[in-house]
Amino acid sequence: MRRALELAARAAALGEVPVGCVIVKGGVIAGEGFNCRESGKNALLHAELTAIAAACAALEGWRLCGCDMYVTLEPCAMCAGAAVNARIDGIVFAASDPKAGALGGRFDLLAHGLNHTPRVTGGVLAAEASALLTGFFRSLRGEKESVSE
Repeated sequence: MRRALELAARAAALGEVPVGCVIVKGGVIAGEGFNCRESGKNALLHAELTAIAAACAALEGWRLCGCDMYVTLEPCAMCAGAAVNARIDGIVFAASDPKAGALGGRFDLLAHGLNHTPRVTGGVLAAEASALLTGFFRSLRGEKESVSE
């Protein structure tokens, strides 16, 4: 998850929503990505889809059995569906997404009896991921960070 947070920070530095993702197999990163929808001008360039594509290329196949996904924000329906279709074993996410999360935040895609059901763990390094997201959106709105005394 630490590498996913680094990738999320890289996305933020480029003006992208700070989401990072890594796909791991046997303790080794097989693919990674970060949000690049704005710079790529493509709605499909979510961190998860970029990481899945990289892992498929590295592992020379579309089935990512034995792989786990680590992502800084709960996947949306598109990305959760892609993880299911890629046969990813586990999804670990940091921050929940009550607006668009498809693994329990907004709704649970996996509750519908799909052909593959990855195990899901949420809340890993959630505070760090949430702080990155909050800071990014505050800066977009031109808000100053609140300072405690």
